[in-house]
Amino acid sequence: MKKTYEIEVDCANCANLMEEAANKVEGVAKAAVNFMTQKMTVDFAEGSDPKTVMKAVLKACKKVEPDCEIEI
Repeated sequence: MKKTYEIEVDCANCANLMEEAANKVEGVAKAAVNFMTQKMTVDFAEGSDPKTVMKAVLKACKKVEPDCEIEI
């Protein structure tokens, strides 16, 4: 399942770091962050719960960029 989320991130480098962090989260098959559109697209692994996975993604992203926001 693929979903797109609104994000709030300050710079392109932070967006890249958020993308790397999201891709390391269990349950994420592939994540992509577009700084220009302020969107994150997440392709979830088979059988994973998107809400649970996105909470882990947000936690991982906040380690990289403490003031980032993802509209879950």
